[in-house]
Amino acid sequence: MPRKSSITSLADEQAAPGGAAAVDRALTLLSAFQKGDMSLSVTELAERTRLYKSTVLRLLASLAQGGLLRKTPEGLWALGPEISRLAALYNASFSLKDVVLPVINALVVKTGESVALHVKQGDQRLCLYRVDSPQLLRDHVRAGDVLPLDRGAGGRVLMAFTGAKGKNYDKIRRDGYIMSVSDRVPGLVGISAPVWKADGELVGALTLTVPESRFKDHFVDDLRQAATLLCSQFV
Repeated sequence: MPRKSSITSLADEQAAPGGAAAVDRALTLLSAFQKGDMSLSVTELAERTRLYKSTVLRLLASLAQGGLLRKTPEGLWALGPEISRLAALYNASFSLKDVVLPVINALVVKTGESVALHVKQGDQRLCLYRVDSPQLLRDHVRAGDVLPLDRGAGGRVLMAFTGAKGKNYDKIRRDGYIMSVSDRVPGLVGISAPVWKADGELVGALTLTVPESRFKDHFVDDLRQAATLLCSQFV
């Protein structure tokens, strides 16, 4: 009978109530792969999961059979093609609206101001999603409206991160956001930051607009934090 380890495995620590222990252990092996890991050895997998090597080897055999992992010519282990297929299915069922609107709504509640997501559409920008400020004094833009790319915070961000040249766009790329005043509408402040997918693809520009008389310094951080949160929702 094998000696019981004095070290608790990650699978045991994170076990699903009423779940299957073998599945929990297999999932910890998959989770052992982190950003930058092209392949891992059996020893590395055992260390990261705190499982016996003999257990790791049995789980690897099953995961490889299912295409979730594969053995490299060097004898290491890498993610398998089934991971890519499942990711494609997930992305195909992924509703942008379901991800974007909760973040926009939360930012509107926090600031009391209007928030939108703009996407590039040729040489213009489309207001894809928009939630209005509950206050009467606000800019009047609706989802579906087409706006210029070269005026307004959202347009400036889209231009900056799709290769526009110039000192202003260099600054936006360095800072990671823009705050503009009266760029498109006199007396209107716009704050915008890019939203990215995990693979580096630009989704759009998250933009908060507020009359200059109601602007508060913390709106910049509020918008940037919301954009960062939105980026984290994309795989």
